[in-house]
Amino acid sequence: MHLRNVTDEDLPHFFEHQRDEVALHMAAFPTREREAFMAHWRTKVLIPQNVTRTIVVDEQVAGYISSWEQNGERLIAYWVGREHWGQGIATRALSEFLALEPTRPLHACVASHNVGSIRVLEKCGFRVEPQQNAQHEDGVVELFMTLKA
Repeated sequence: MHLRNVTDEDLPHFFEHQRDEVALHMAAFPTREREAFMAHWRTKVLIPQNVTRTIVVDEQVAGYISSWEQNGERLIAYWVGREHWGQGIATRALSEFLALEPTRPLHACVASHNVGSIRVLEKCGFRVEPQQNAQHEDGVVELFMTLKA
């Protein structure tokens, strides 16, 4: 597993990953149609102030990891294709990414039912900030996790 800069050729892989119904449920995140997805990535994700990398496993695009500024806080998110779940890839990718993204504190939001992702974040030093957790209209509880200095 290694991280590299995102290329235009990676975007169709990311698009397909976010169409996976099981992954969408785990992430508690809505899918986007192709045009909206590509526009979002080109205008909001792949911009100089963000740090975004492609996760590569055996020369295949396995997912991505990114950080950005939102409401005065630095946030992080990652997505690993379901065919790569349970192999420690997300943990290794996040650990490697944390060396590229020096900002602390660093924050992540994760659905409370996404136990695998919570474990990844905890292994890399993130802790739940209980007072900042939120319940969405659909009943999903979103945990706010922080990596401090």
